[in-house]
Amino acid sequence: MSDITIRALMQIDNLQPKFAAYNGATVQGSIPLSGDTVLVGELAPGNCVFQLIDRALKASSVEATTQMVEREFGFFILRSPSNAEVTQARDAILGALGAAMSDRLKPSIASTQIITSVEPYQAQLLNKWRKGTLLVPGQTLGIIECAPAAYVSIAANEAEKAAEIDIVEVRAVGRFGRLFISGSEDSVKTAVAAASSAIEAVDGQDA
Repeated sequence: MSDITIRALMQIDNLQPKFAAYNGATVQGSIPLSGDTVLVGELAPGNCVFQLIDRALKASSVEATTQMVEREFGFFILRSPSNAEVTQARDAILGALGAAMSDRLKPSIASTQIITSVEPYQAQLLNKWRKGTLLVPGQTLGIIECAPAAYVSIAANEAEKAAEIDIVEVRAVGRFGRLFISGSEDSVKTAVAAASSAIEAVDGQDA
């Protein structure tokens, strides 16, 4: 499996309530709960995700939350209330690849935006395709874009830890990941800063 690229791999413990609820509304399989640990990964080529998730499930008691192949990459989420079981699943994947966490790609932030007092028509446009909380006109909207896409998951969890915000949308698959959050101006600014720091703190190989 030496030809497989670990585009993203992160173990997120203490899943926050709103991010857990968002995942519960959007995932295919086992629903993550607040306080769970999740393993999120993005791999290339995409089809390798099936064999690697099979190994992880056989090596631990984690449950499969999401397993999919989009246009270019394979994406997965595994969950468990036990951090140790998620670590075991992660190590099974890395062992199969003959790799370490340091072999994953290092993420980069493509852009951040803070839009104060969101205009009603723009709010309604976003609400047409959001899967999380409705964006209320007049709120502040924060947007973070990063690559590889899956790393936006850690940004979402850390944003919620840092401030009282709502999660409007988390797009963690594709070429870029995008996080949309809303709340008061101060809260959104705090959350965007925390989310950006979380992405920047991830080590790995330059893309």
